[in-house]
Amino acid sequence: MKRKLIVASLIILFFGTQLLVATTADSEIPGSIRNNRFFIESVRFANLAEQAFEEGDYDASTKYSEEAVRYAEMSDEFVRLQLKIRATDDAIASARRRLDFANSVNAATRYPDEYSRAQVAFTEARAHRASERWDDAIEAANRVLVALANVSAETVAEVAAVPVTTADTSLPAQYTVRLWSTVRDCLWNIAGRPWVYNDPWKWKVLYEANRAKMPEKDNPDLIHPGMVLDIPAIRGEARQGMWDPAKGYLPLP
Repeated sequence: MKRKLIVASLIILFFGTQLLVATTADSEIPGSIRNNRFFIESVRFANLAEQAFEEGDYDASTKYSEEAVRYAEMSDEFVRLQLKIRATDDAIASARRRLDFANSVNAATRYPDEYSRAQVAFTEARAHRASERWDDAIEAANRVLVALANVSAETVAEVAAVPVTTADTSLPAQYTVRLWSTVRDCLWNIAGRPWVYNDPWKWKVLYEANRAKMPEKDNPDLIHPGMVLDIPAIRGEARQGMWDPAKGYLPLP
């Protein structure tokens, strides 16, 4: 009798769990995710357990019930993972749309720092996604939205209406390092700015060009505010003078 009660409890536990999932998650979980191979197998074992129980084969029913619960737990893990992947991809897609909009209104020229931070964050989001670091990818993708939050067609038009000090097609040949706390200056972020190399992976070019003046020659991570970095040309582009925030630099092609 005790064995019968234990088996019955396992079956009730399994079906109770599935009922809870079905009533709370059907509207949120796509059928292709919810009805996965683990879920289907758990239902099969549950049916076998119920059939064996009705036939009085409690040992078989116990084994089937345990397998049903095991596969149900695997199904839960699978669903959680797929939903996390889906949330990550949605966040990265939103970040990409925001960057595409920023490009369409030429935000790289008028909001170089914000645009650069967004590019760096988007690169990080994709790297985290490739490494299956879902939460980090979502956080980085959200930083793209934060960085570009104030960029709109209206604000770009307003800024464009204000005359700049110089309309120069050349790019700066030098840059004075600013505070990390305000603009996040590091070789990676600086290289990613549109008027530098528009590509953070080019940080090594800056490092090699300025290695002799680095505080620690073998430490590219250490730069001090006030340092003047040389920005060598990499594509035959014209570069001259110090970077001036009042100039409307075009991004490196």
